[in-house]
Order: sequence, then structure tokens, then C-alpha cells
Amino acid sequence: MRYMIMFKADKDTEDAAPACILLPEMGRFITQLREEGVVIATEALQPSKRNAARLRRSGGKVTLTDGPFAEAKELVAGFVLVEVPSHQAAMELAERFLAIAGDSAAEVREVFDVPHA
Repeated sequence: MRYMIMFKADKDTEDAAPACILLPEMGRFITQLREEGVVIATEALQPSKRNAARLRRSGGKVTLTDGPFAEAKELVAGFVLVEVPSHQAAMELAERFLAIAGDSAAEVREVFDVPHA
């Protein structure tokens, strides 16, 4: 099963360097998970003040909002896409990431298994 673990930022943490750069232990953990075939992809995101935009389509019209974004609780700092045997395994991985990163938040979501042509 594939899961995306999204790491959250807030107005105080958004400008910080990614945990994999600041914390050598995080870099080692990600490398280990890649070697085990658990990590499919992982990326840290630039702050929303740097080339970020939100687009919303409603009633046939598109609204564009450029960053930085005022609604800090919705900021995503980065993600890791993993392949694990269960939801519980994804939750445990998220907890391990947070244990290394310190005070922060993560959202765990199962990825649809959509066949690709």
C-alpha cells in the first residue's frame, strides 16, 4: 500500500531549512528507507513566499492566490511517498519522522491505486 506523509509548516517554521539538511539523523533515516525500498519519493518544499500559487476553480472561473499564504495551518513543508504493508506501518513511519524532526505535524493519507495506461 502506498501512503503520502505530508509534513506541515506554520508561519514560524516555513522559512527553516528542510529537516534532512538541518538534521543529519533525518538524512540517514531517509537514506535507510530508500535502501529498504520503502521510500518512493521525498521532497522538501520552498517557502510559500517563493514562487507559490494556489488555484481554485469554481463555477467555471479560476481564482489565483500568490504566496505567501495567510492561512498558515494549511502549509505543507514537504512530503514522503512510501510503500508499506499497512496503514499502521505508515502511521509508525510518520511517528518516527516526527521523533527526529521535533515539534511539528504530519498528515498520513493512503494513495489511490489507479492503473496507469
